[in-house]
Amino acid sequence: MTHISSDLHDLSVADLARLLRQRKVSAVETAQHFLSRIHQHPELGAFLDTQDTLTLAQAQAADARLAAGTGGSLEGVPVAHKDIFVTRGFAATAGSKMLKGYISPFDATVVDKLGAGAQGHGAGMVTLGKLNCDEFAMGSANENSHYGPVKNPWNPQCVPGGSSGGSAAAVAARLTPAATGTDTGGSIRQPASFCGVTGIKPTYGRVSRYGMVAFASSLDQAGPMARSAEDCALLLSAMCGPDLDRDATSLDVPAEDFSAHLNDDLAGLRIGVPAEFFGQGLAADVQAAVEAALKAYEALGAKLVPISLPRTELSIPVYYIIAPAEASSNLSRFDGVKFGFRADQYTDLNDMYLQTRAQGFGDEVKRRIMIGTYVLSHGYYDAYYLQAQKIRRMIADDFQQAFKVCDVIAGPVAPTVAWALGGHADPLADYLADIYTLPASLAGLPGMSLPVGLGAGQMPVGMQLIGNYLTESRLLNVAHRFQQATDWHTARPQGI
Repeated sequence: MTHISSDLHDLSVADLARLLRQRKVSAVETAQHFLSRIHQHPELGAFLDTQDTLTLAQAQAADARLAAGTGGSLEGVPVAHKDIFVTRGFAATAGSKMLKGYISPFDATVVDKLGAGAQGHGAGMVTLGKLNCDEFAMGSANENSHYGPVKNPWNPQCVPGGSSGGSAAAVAARLTPAATGTDTGGSIRQPASFCGVTGIKPTYGRVSRYGMVAFASSLDQAGPMARSAEDCALLLSAMCGPDLDRDATSLDVPAEDFSAHLNDDLAGLRIGVPAEFFGQGLAADVQAAVEAALKAYEALGAKLVPISLPRTELSIPVYYIIAPAEASSNLSRFDGVKFGFRADQYTDLNDMYLQTRAQGFGDEVKRRIMIGTYVLSHGYYDAYYLQAQKIRRMIADDFQQAFKVCDVIAGPVAPTVAWALGGHADPLADYLADIYTLPASLAGLPGMSLPVGLGAGQMPVGMQLIGNYLTESRLLNVAHRFQQATDWHTARPQGI
């Protein structure tokens, strides 16, 4: 076997997969390289758990399959998982004190599909560890983790975005070639934008939620994060597919090869540009970067079409009624009885519940549980929750009207670049930062972020692409062609 340079971390998922298949590098050598980088950069706070012995054992098994010619599509390529996915042998905390010390006895479907697979039919990726996240995926900055904030590798004084900030930071810092994330209201797209990486949230139900610690069940969706659309296509191809026996929300839609149409021509592509995404509140530097990217698409043969998504502003109150309502139900299982944290001192069963939840949950989680319990309570269900669901339907209808005149929708991911750590002391500031990502989540549509420039402080700017249901292949094609014509996705933080 020929040893290549020590710059394995600069290679894409596609390149690593090819070299591993050609036996020009071993899975063990690759895993050791990335584990070394992870241990060299604890200051970012990106990883919550690594198990070197377990990782290297997976790598050895991958090498054996590669030697036998039986490897999966991504055999031996390293990956790290957001700590929302339960992973056998690794901690599964969801960034919360409530699950501190919990080790899952099984793998989430996403972990299983990307790994060797329980039946030996997985993609064969090697797990590097578990990634930090906002507690129970609730946040826009990754400052809500019980285990400390994640820092943006482009500027350690800034947030990486959330809740998948650990995933985005780890990919940007070249600590892993790819990572999994989850997106409830923008938690793949926004951190991808802030850290200058590529991430995609597929259509709701495309990827199984089995083994994913739930936040808001009608919104949560898993997706990949990597440096390019091509890499995301490879991961999403492995992650997708029906899981009907274990996930009632799983779509009965077969997996597909999202790489098959990456190079399709963009001539005649109609890109919808929502007026509501370019109004008051959008920073000038972000607007300039996105508009430059739109001009690049015109040069590639696409046509820009003005559209309207009139209920965009309503997405914030609608989301912050529906998501907390579902969270208050989902998080009721964490009571100190069956698993997880339990308060040391209490007088009776009811006091144990109260003390455990008071001590085990962080402030943002408590805030959302209280909001959710309030809007579901007697006398308020019709006034708040039911009305929010009606408007959610209207928001989805707005998109369908738009897709009558365009093929994809493009705009900013967030109103600004990454802000300073502690810069949003008011939780409402975080909530307002989600205005461009929430509508697609409420409608269950696929959306992605790709790097399109640098803004204030030389911080990354991402552009959002939104497609109609089950059009992930088109989104990835549109992103890939842009990345072939530009090099923003190759930019990297200095000194890492």
